[in-house]
Amino acid sequence: MTTLHQSYVHGASAAPLLGDTIGDHFEAAAARWAGRDALIVRHQDIRWTWAELKARIDDFAAGLIALGLTPGERIGIWSPNSAEWTVAQFATARAGLILVNINPAYRLAELEYALDKVACAALITAAAFKSSDYIGMLRELAPEIDGAAPGALRAAKLPHLRCVIQIGGGQVAGMFAFEEIAARGAAAGHAAVAALAPALQFDDPINIQFTSGTTGSPKGATLTHHNILNNGYFLGETLGFNADDRLCIPVPLYHCFGMVIGNLSCMTHGAAMVYPSEAFDPLATLEAIEAERCTGVLGVPTMFIAQLRHPEFERFDLSSLRTGIMAGAPCPPALMTRVIEDMHCREILIGYSQTEASPITHLTVADDSFERRIETVGRNLPHQEVKIADLKTGAAIPIGEIGEPCFRGYHVMLGYYNDDEATRNTIDSAGWLHSGDLGAMDAAGYLRITGRLKEMIIRGGENIYPAEIEAYLFANPKIAQTAVFGVSDERLGEEIAVWVQLHDGETMTEDELRDYCRAGLSHFKVPRHIRFVTSFPMTVTGKLQKFRMQEIAEERLQDAAVNA
Repeated sequence: MTTLHQSYVHGASAAPLLGDTIGDHFEAAAARWAGRDALIVRHQDIRWTWAELKARIDDFAAGLIALGLTPGERIGIWSPNSAEWTVAQFATARAGLILVNINPAYRLAELEYALDKVACAALITAAAFKSSDYIGMLRELAPEIDGAAPGALRAAKLPHLRCVIQIGGGQVAGMFAFEEIAARGAAAGHAAVAALAPALQFDDPINIQFTSGTTGSPKGATLTHHNILNNGYFLGETLGFNADDRLCIPVPLYHCFGMVIGNLSCMTHGAAMVYPSEAFDPLATLEAIEAERCTGVLGVPTMFIAQLRHPEFERFDLSSLRTGIMAGAPCPPALMTRVIEDMHCREILIGYSQTEASPITHLTVADDSFERRIETVGRNLPHQEVKIADLKTGAAIPIGEIGEPCFRGYHVMLGYYNDDEATRNTIDSAGWLHSGDLGAMDAAGYLRITGRLKEMIIRGGENIYPAEIEAYLFANPKIAQTAVFGVSDERLGEEIAVWVQLHDGETMTEDELRDYCRAGLSHFKVPRHIRFVTSFPMTVTGKLQKFRMQEIAEERLQDAAVNA
């Protein structure tokens, strides 16, 4: 291997990039592995071959076209993991529609923002999930739905939305049932789907994923067929997948971890997709691995911890496992050792990802040393360029120096939907996607992440931006000033801490603040550590010194642990 002198590498590879749309590639995959298991959804008692999955996908794609949805229109999906989610993922690609992933934990304000930001013409929604009554929330947001004919919604707060398709809730006023769309498509036939295929291009946008920004407003990262299909393919190559593999996917499909690292790496290699439950459950995951003889498993570190700590862990036969990917947060060496030894994942890989990069940019490989597998996030995938940039000039810096990892190549998003300024702030004039992280590259091209330029908090694999929470807290009339930051947490990697200054004469309890947050924010954005203060550490220019608050908070947590 050539020794590097400056922090720049390119993923030269003899394996060419795929020039297909997702729909075309799926059609070829389904023909190649027609009789092999494609999708196993244990909580729905579903087991489909690739041929059976293709028939359902083509029915649903034809049904969407029959509704009058046209290529390039946006269609949201708001649901936990299910067979319908996967059918929708591939059917929208076949119909040329842009699938908009909506976090199942979103509340009213977040849902409204997402649907309006990208002008969704249709929404596929579950009936409910955990404590969230999706149908009830939609009726609250768009009361006009009860009096509208299905497909003819006209709502004041959701002016672009005209069609709602619900999963598993029976007949609901103003909405189509998911099965009804598929039945319409089956009756109409697949000619319209086939006729569309030549007009669709692999550079067309096909997916929008929301990622919170430092301004506090989520941004819609717009990804193409080319972006995510190739990322999934080269991940499958690195994992050594073939049609005999079976991948346990307990991570959410709304995130790239599920729909790209999971579904697309399987589809491009004929491996079976196995969903143990609608949301992560450690027992269900262990049961799925054993029952389905899974050869691979995905997860963030906290998911692996939960499985290893489960009281029934020892009774499971996990000897079928070979590989998998752990990503989303730093992996402690002790955890890595247990996953390799106790879960039999001898080839478990560590990854580094960014939604805007489709998502994986770096991955360890099975023959990397243990030290490299825990101290670095590996090397870049084929056909991807990486440089470590000087924080001021943007120029590549010498090997070993810390700067900002930047990426260029097929995997870089088109941009943030309808947000040119945010796009320019993230992708520079030379096409480099700026990660916002801090890292260093060694002479062999391995990347070590050392910190973050941005204030993003990674809590159990969920990316959380303080400014979004701060903006919500500022809307409370009792709150004068607030600062949100991350503090270390043994189980989740990081937890959310907040300092709050109230207006003179106001009072508030920690429980009251948490209840206020739960009413308008996703559960994972609710602060764990709350401190009411009368002043903040500040610079001479009046800027809040969050690093000092973080130091104080960490000291208080350590003292509390010692005295416990």
